[in-house]
Amino acid sequence: MAERIHSIASNLQKWRFIRLHPCWYSFIKYCEDLKYGEISKLKIQDGLPLIAEETKKKVKFSGGDTENNT
Repeated sequence: MAERIHSIASNLQKWRFIRLHPCWYSFIKYCEDLKYGEISKLKIQDGLPLIAEETKKKVKFSGGDTENNT
């Protein structure tokens, strides 16, 4: 496993592309779009993200500012 991780990191450093399963791509895209929040109870099946049963979004209000700090 450590050898595989090292191989992936080595490929990324060389600007090579790796194949990503559509489930992982969807999960990463979801996280990217979420920007801030929390994902709990992520189910993994056969090494792939299957479902996030619950999501929460936290909004910080500071100094009377009601906009999200992005």
